[in-house]
Amino acid sequence: MPFETFKRNNMPSTSEPAVTIQKRGALSLNTAAFEAIGSPKHVVLRYDRENELIGIQKASGATPHAYAIRGVGNNEATRVVSGKAFLSYYDIPRDTARRWIAIVQDDMLVIDLKQSGTEVSGHSSRAHKGDG
Repeated sequence: MPFETFKRNNMPSTSEPAVTIQKRGALSLNTAAFEAIGSPKHVVLRYDRENELIGIQKASGATPHAYAIRGVGNNEATRVVSGKAFLSYYDIPRDTARRWIAIVQDDMLVIDLKQSGTEVSGHSSRAHKGDG
């Protein structure tokens, strides 16, 4: 039987709501997370300093401090929010990309930074160059 190359993007995505803090400062939501807060076009980013919780809450575009969500990829299965300034302001590490399973609490998607999260690597085509 011939060998075949394993490609990371063949891995099934989780059906649980998950949020990833990317190294460049974006917050990415999987489909389950996006749908859990009502598939919004805009969100407000919140932070609970005492409990080290990030909250992502649905908002209208007219809401002060709202961030737009954009879809990425061919099927836009991942939604991204620019969070670099937010993460810097609250000194939230982003030296490695990490994913957390999120819960919905008070109409907000919440991730607990006291949990270590799962280190993730990108699915970019650069990672697969030379797979001849």
